[in-house]
Amino acid sequence: MALEISGKLVKLLPKQTGEGKNGPWSKQDFVIETSEQFPKKICFSAWGERATQIETFSEGTDLKVSFDVQSREYNDRWYTDLKPWKIDVLSPGSTPAVHTQDSIAGDPFTAGPGQSEDDLPF
Repeated sequence: MALEISGKLVKLLPKQTGEGKNGPWSKQDFVIETSEQFPKKICFSAWGERATQIETFSEGTDLKVSFDVQSREYNDRWYTDLKPWKIDVLSPGSTPAVHTQDSIAGDPFTAGPGQSEDDLPF
């Protein structure tokens, strides 16, 4: 399941590094804030190459993050991570396209060209 969300980078948390059985690893957590009517802050955990990439962005940068949701169990408790697999910088002034039910062509419940809101489709 791949998801995508856009927002402003508001916080870069300290980078974590270590040595595992497969070699060295690095993890960079970062927080973006959406620009909806009720903004939400979302924390992502970037690993490896993505951890290095996110360090190049400064706070306030508008990003589009494509990510996967993963959960794991440890000692009978569940932990969920949002792991980005693609991070793009949005150009200034651009907003992502949002498709709503009203914007779908041929929707019989919305007024089309030459129709008023009071016209019934039947």
